[in-house]
Amino acid sequence: METYFAHATAVIDDGVEIGEGTKIWHFSHLMTGCRVGAGCNIGQNVVVSPGVVLGDRVKVQNNVSLYTGVTCDDEVFLGPSCVFTNVTNPRAAINRKSEYAPTRVGKGATIGANATIVCGHDIGAYAFIGAGAVVTREVAPYALLVGNPARQIGWMSERGHRLHFDERGIATCPESREQYALRDGKVEKITHERA
Repeated sequence: METYFAHATAVIDDGVEIGEGTKIWHFSHLMTGCRVGAGCNIGQNVVVSPGVVLGDRVKVQNNVSLYTGVTCDDEVFLGPSCVFTNVTNPRAAINRKSEYAPTRVGKGATIGANATIVCGHDIGAYAFIGAGAVVTREVAPYALLVGNPARQIGWMSERGHRLHFDERGIATCPESREQYALRDGKVEKITHERA
């Protein structure tokens, strides 16, 4: 018995693993050997290639291309028409399937609409890639990147708000009231131990 929903126009090849409660919408194609976690939402016209792994509660908006070599941790958001490459120097006449470069997207990260992620560059947890950005390098956790080529312009909270650090290097998320520390060019969420 299937524990997920797939629209009648979706194509799901044999050998695809799909978690409970996942929804797959119109004209999407999940190819043999990909794994999709529980509670995911796969929008319209999405391609998930062999070997791609999506964690739990991943949201993939319409027209996204996920090529072999991509892994998305839990709660990643992939905006409309974003794309991941998997070869750095493709040529139609040359088979480079043995040269795929992996890309990992960390927990809770957001990739904006029409962004391009050049293969072999991991994106840290809770990073935020702006719409249309072209990522050509590693992205730190909580980093906010925009532009082509993408450049870092700040930091984001786990709830997706821009962080503004005081003279002590402390910032507070306006929604969750959680605090973050900026030290040595890295952001970490401050956890308060309970007595």
